[in-house]
Amino acid sequence: MSSTLRDRIETALSAIRTPDGEGDIVSRKMVSQIVVADGKAFFSLTVPADAAEAYEPVRQRAEAAAKAVEGVAGASVVLTAERRPGEGSAAPRPVPPRPAAVPPRAAQSAKPGIPGIDRIIAVASGKGGVGKSTTAVNLALGLAALGLSVGLLDADIYGPSVPRLLAIKEKPQSAGGRTILPIETFGLKVMSMGLLVEEETPMIWRGPMVMSALTQMLREVEWGRLDILVVDMPPGTGDAQLTMAQQVPLAGAVIVSTPQDLSLIDARRGLAMFRKVEVPVLGIVENMSYFVAPDTGRRYDIFGHGGAKAEAERLGVRFLGEVPLEMAIRETSDAGRPVVASDPEGPHARVYRALAAAVMEELDRDKAVRNAAPRIVFE
Repeated sequence: MSSTLRDRIETALSAIRTPDGEGDIVSRKMVSQIVVADGKAFFSLTVPADAAEAYEPVRQRAEAAAKAVEGVAGASVVLTAERRPGEGSAAPRPVPPRPAAVPPRAAQSAKPGIPGIDRIIAVASGKGGVGKSTTAVNLALGLAALGLSVGLLDADIYGPSVPRLLAIKEKPQSAGGRTILPIETFGLKVMSMGLLVEEETPMIWRGPMVMSALTQMLREVEWGRLDILVVDMPPGTGDAQLTMAQQVPLAGAVIVSTPQDLSLIDARRGLAMFRKVEVPVLGIVENMSYFVAPDTGRRYDIFGHGGAKAEAERLGVRFLGEVPLEMAIRETSDAGRPVVASDPEGPHARVYRALAAAVMEELDRDKAVRNAAPRIVFE
């Protein structure tokens, strides 16, 4: 995209003042490299970590200002935290050793399972807007590509997006008036609240109503025989997420984050929640990891790069892989034909298949440890 358009965006952003009134976001060098692809602008705002909340309105104004520039169809702006001196990636951080063996999780095995489903995994994020649902859909398709029988449950009651990502229009049918038949598409069995209500219907529900709906979609759906059920969890670490983790025998959780520091803070909270309820964390995925301009082939780390990998090492969990910010992934998702299904041999599908293989390795490793017989040592 021409530099003229980027210049016009930067000019529009220079009118946005910082909360302290000491200049604008451009002159204070808070705006990252602006990348425009397919008419959409991508950039981040680097702000003081302790003032992130005060800068959220600034982020919104920056996004609106970029969208208002002629020739820009949309904008994606994120906040990233400014590191204090000595906090950069060069500063060593203690890395806890990864346990060679995972202790048995009696609390998980004590939860009632779902007949016919071998394992259930959660795809979660500490915050919205990190591409969790797109990752969940393509991960499920990647698992199916490995020859597994896979189901996909959209547990995001307030913002179900799986029906749109898979272009599902039909409504689920009842089986004898007692259970619901999932929709089958792209080799997956799918259920979502978005299939039961109109897309524009606001879900103004409190915790007990949410949990009742989730329970029905888990236990009153004719899932049949599944090797694995992928659950697209709601973003955050609220009551719905915690109750889901406590009541369902999850075999593991995949945490989705973007590279910037503030997203990683939220991802850390999600990881801590799963550990607290004794759900194995299978690893962290870095989504929107980098962008390669289609016209020049130049790579841009718009939101930073490698933050999720460093965080995984610091927390002693596996780094499952990095997914680029790629127009093909966005376009196929918007069209309801996820990239793993629409271009199974393409480079982006290979990324998700590798992610699926890494998830299965972690599941099998954890299962092997839990099934290992205890050894009696005589001294």
